[in-house]
Amino acid sequence: MNLFDIKDKVAVITGGTGVLGSSIAEHLAASGAKIVIIGRKQETIDETINNLKNSGYEALGIAANILDKESLIEARKKIITHFGNIDILLNAAGGNMPGATIGPDQTIFDLSMDAFQTVTDLNLNGTVLPSIVFGEHMAQQKEGIIINFSSMTVERAVTRVVGYSASKAAMENFTRWMAVEMATKFSDKIRVNAIAPGFFIGNQNRKLLTNDDGTYTDRGNKIINNTPMKRFGEANELAGAIHFLCSDASQFITGIVLPVDGGFSAFSGV
Repeated sequence: MNLFDIKDKVAVITGGTGVLGSSIAEHLAASGAKIVIIGRKQETIDETINNLKNSGYEALGIAANILDKESLIEARKKIITHFGNIDILLNAAGGNMPGATIGPDQTIFDLSMDAFQTVTDLNLNGTVLPSIVFGEHMAQQKEGIIINFSSMTVERAVTRVVGYSASKAAMENFTRWMAVEMATKFSDKIRVNAIAPGFFIGNQNRKLLTNDDGTYTDRGNKIINNTPMKRFGEANELAGAIHFLCSDASQFITGIVLPVDGGFSAFSGV
């Protein structure tokens, strides 16, 4: 028996059109999973889906709002009609915005509460709502995997990103809470975990970490200096941890947050 076999599992990925999400989708598809990409823009979704289909993989793209329960319910209906079931949910959607970030010349007293609320909605509610909608189907079938995306900014006070940090910390607590709820009330075959990526360069943080010539910014250098492996992560380096949590190899693991960070969370800086 291959404990890592995920062939024919239906994996729903919110935020699956991003750098990390699309890389994970490609890995899971190459491992035999059937992929559903949920995003905001149909054009971007179609591009990601076409790339998967051109590689011979089974994939479905659905435009839905992760902050709208009815939109997610409609997406769930389409997925079940198309594939018959839902086995895996990856809540990869999330992000930040300037008003919820403290600039170099600002203090906490310059924080925009409107922006803070928007970031909280995206990172916390954008995980809670899909978990409820797709988790309900898993509860009915007594089996399923939910994987949330946390951050290094939860364990340590990474400067500037106050809104992102707070919302991801709340999401980690929800991960543990949902894990207990599903295992105790529905089935021990429903597992809820999270990964905590270290620093990966994506579209949202590229200008914050790198200069136009490819060299690191001051912030980029500070991160590298606090990462024992002395580099940023590559998108495909999340795949192994996620595959493990999606498979029976982790069948007695629920409610954890797994760092994938090059040692950042272990390093004291001295």
